[in-house]
Amino acid sequence: MAEQIRDIGVGGLELTKEDKEMVNKVLDSNRLSYGPYVKQFESEFAKMHDSKFGIMTNSGTSSLHISVAALKERHGWEDGDEIIVPAVTFIATSNVVLHNNMKPVFVDVEPNTFNMDPKLIEERITSRTRAIMPVHLLGLPADMDPIMKIAKKHKLKVIEDSAETMFARYKGKSVGSFGDIGCFSTYIAHYIVTGVGGLNTTSDPDLAVMLRSLMNHGRDSIYISIDDDNRQSKEKMKEIISKRFSFVSLGHSFRVTEMEGALGLSQLKRKDEIIRRRKEIAARYLKGLSDLGEHFQFQETPKDRDNVYMLFGMVCKGDEKKELIQFLEDSHIETRDLLPLLNQPIYKRIFGDIEGDYPAAKKINDSGFYIGCHQYITDKEVDYVIAKFHEFFKR
Repeated sequence: MAEQIRDIGVGGLELTKEDKEMVNKVLDSNRLSYGPYVKQFESEFAKMHDSKFGIMTNSGTSSLHISVAALKERHGWEDGDEIIVPAVTFIATSNVVLHNNMKPVFVDVEPNTFNMDPKLIEERITSRTRAIMPVHLLGLPADMDPIMKIAKKHKLKVIEDSAETMFARYKGKSVGSFGDIGCFSTYIAHYIVTGVGGLNTTSDPDLAVMLRSLMNHGRDSIYISIDDDNRQSKEKMKEIISKRFSFVSLGHSFRVTEMEGALGLSQLKRKDEIIRRRKEIAARYLKGLSDLGEHFQFQETPKDRDNVYMLFGMVCKGDEKKELIQFLEDSHIETRDLLPLLNQPIYKRIFGDIEGDYPAAKKINDSGFYIGCHQYITDKEVDYVIAKFHEFFKR
């Protein structure tokens, strides 16, 4: 009787004894609202990403949303102003632009890295362009030097969507530290998993204050945490009391609890192990599938940057994608389309049928997909996946 293979998902989670102990410490403290665990997680995460400030929210999408909102408020951007985004990304990237009453302007991607093509950005800049939002896709940093050069030339702000890429470096510098604000996610299938969660990174103290206010209903920054009125002078307390219920911006409730902070802190201790294992799995995939290069374009990793492989993406060179992914799914290997955006029903309603204007994105939409590359996959399972790919093409 053949051995039953477990489903090999695109993500996974195995909470350790230490993770559970950290959460129990929070429960024992009888405090769930923003406190020492989240604060420490924010601080350590920011330092690991070459930034001075970290702000934890309830999702990567929330982090993106308040990034746009903060810059829009600070710089007086108007409804209908434009932000440049890649034509291949998770839909949240451009959705947050729309939710802030601004317009996403799409730029095609590089066929080999799947990231925004810097050579195509300037032709999309108009008098209403206010920012560029590069995405570090699947674990691979975007080509940030030319992007930052263009932003400086045209006096544009930069928001890094780094939801899929943590701890990676481009020319020695961390993702999330190039632009005005970086945005990360700690949702399931990511590197650090806190259930729900996201982070902003910035080295601008005023932006850090704005971001924290916006994720707390737009509350006056004098009173964000229940600790903010501890051990204050009588005069300071008068001011705090007068502003405790003062709201200065149109904000949101994007907060997390101490439990998410505790999980994040526990897992940060394993970050090197997590990244090392993901890279090992990807290397095993690439070696095992190298003889199928005539069938696939794998995501290439330029020498000037890391790839930390949140996911393992590829694009079929032929027209076999539909049949292949059905075969893989039947073989207990989970797949996902490689982040199609412009062909989605809601975007067709909003923007029309524009997919053909972005040939690299269209090819990825038609023929791209990804499989899991997380640290819970065993070498035996990786070899099983490789064998199934070969079995399909031998047919």
